[in-house]
Amino acid sequence: MTPALPRTLIHTSAALLTTLSLAATLSTGLAERGVALAFGALVALGELTRWTGAERIREAAPVGAAGALSYALLGENAGRPTAHGAAQVVCVVLAASLAGCVPHLARGQGPTYDDLARRVLTVGFAAACFQPLYNRGLFDGWVGPAYALLLVALLVLTALCDAVLAAALARSRTGWPFGPLLRDELRAMPGVGSAVCATGAVIALAVAVAGLWALPVFSVPLLLTQVAVRRYAAVRATYRQTIASLARATEIAGYTPAGHARRVAALSRAVGRDLGLPEPELAVLEYAALMHDIGQLSLVDPVPAGATAGLPAAEQRRIALLGGAVVRQTGVNPQVAEIVERQADPCAEQPLAARIVRVVNAYEEKAQGAGPGGPLTALEELRLATAGEYAPEVVEALARVLSRDCLTLPVGG
Repeated sequence: MTPALPRTLIHTSAALLTTLSLAATLSTGLAERGVALAFGALVALGELTRWTGAERIREAAPVGAAGALSYALLGENAGRPTAHGAAQVVCVVLAASLAGCVPHLARGQGPTYDDLARRVLTVGFAAACFQPLYNRGLFDGWVGPAYALLLVALLVLTALCDAVLAAALARSRTGWPFGPLLRDELRAMPGVGSAVCATGAVIALAVAVAGLWALPVFSVPLLLTQVAVRRYAAVRATYRQTIASLARATEIAGYTPAGHARRVAALSRAVGRDLGLPEPELAVLEYAALMHDIGQLSLVDPVPAGATAGLPAAEQRRIALLGGAVVRQTGVNPQVAEIVERQADPCAEQPLAARIVRVVNAYEEKAQGAGPGGPLTALEELRLATAGEYAPEVVEALARVLSRDCLTLPVGG
């Protein structure tokens, strides 16, 4: 299966579901317009407050997602059974999402087709699992805790469906393996994803008892959570920029070529993802790769072209230990300092992240300025040296990443 095929299938399925839902809604008319307008306004508000920062987070519009899920699982309104079906849920959610993202689209920061397709298919799945059965009266005997557990179970299934869609779309965009991407999505679910599902269930239950007044009351906590997530994302972005600035010190001082740390960091992250590292470990790996050469600032005479891979092992370890000492003084995560320190250790004694940094750094140094055949020659040199110097599994992962052409990194530029 080609990487682009899942994306095409998801977009086609979302378009088909939208077309069928629109046709069904137009043929029967909009049921309970007040309820549809209220939930549509909540979804639109969620899209208006969508996260549009440079750092991509799993759920950029949690309020909108919670409102959409609660409408999909809405059975009663103030004690009166509702009559909207799954087709109307899809139409209202899509129309509200498009209306809410207009200001973002005007600034070129709106949701992508992937985001809209995910929203349509996820909400359509939840509504299709609940609305037809509810309208047939199959849930009439479910009351109290049993009904709440039913909604939670449906939301868990919906969250799993969304995780699969997100991983498949990421696979199509990046070409990275589906398994690690899906594991990252599943690991991220207990965070904002659990808050979205819990809020969706609470809103659906609250509206069933108190009516539409429950919408603003129970959406405020999630809105505050979204503000906190934005601040956290801003802090992470600032943190990464600080590390990147520190890493550029070796370039400014003339110890390493321009862009070397950035290229090593990007390629190390791709190799780590190929090897199945979770997102937190990928972040640590990226920071360590950015700062892997910072120990060269302690040298009196710069290493030619900053190429440490060809130095004696003792000198490599000395530079690595100096770099780790510098990193520890910056207040960065101690794990980053440990990886920097151990990148020159014997291969068998290194943690996986240190092995990755060592291999990728050596590849970048060998391929730098070597002409069109440089990358292939550098990779072959690493393979021939895998007996004790470089980890074979990391070298093969690097080869897979390069063969997929996931990154367009200009070597030596």
